[in-house]
Amino acid sequence: MCTVDIQHPCLLLYPVPEWEEIELKLCELSSMNPQERLAQQKLLGNASDCEIDKSGRLLINGPLRQHASLEKNIILVGQLKKFEIWSEQAWQAQMQQDISEMQASEIQLTERLLDLSL
Repeated sequence: MCTVDIQHPCLLLYPVPEWEEIELKLCELSSMNPQERLAQQKLLGNASDCEIDKSGRLLINGPLRQHASLEKNIILVGQLKKFEIWSEQAWQAQMQQDISEMQASEIQLTERLLDLSL
């Protein structure tokens, strides 16, 4: 299942069992709360089954491709229980911005991140 990321110009690609859990959580939100309703509209309203064609390509509908500015070159980023799909240009820009912010100490690491040994 594929949908938009509401924080970044990319798409989120979930296996169906993971998406079903997210759907249940989204259904628990209040449609009377404007922020919660907006999240429901964006995530559920843009959710789409993606099929794989005979050549092994993932078929993504036009509105989703437009949201992430997907053209020829894309980046598939593994994120544990999901994938992010980025345009190559947007991914490179995001990585440069994130690295710059980390080097400028604009991003404070949490205690758990400080304890993480890679």
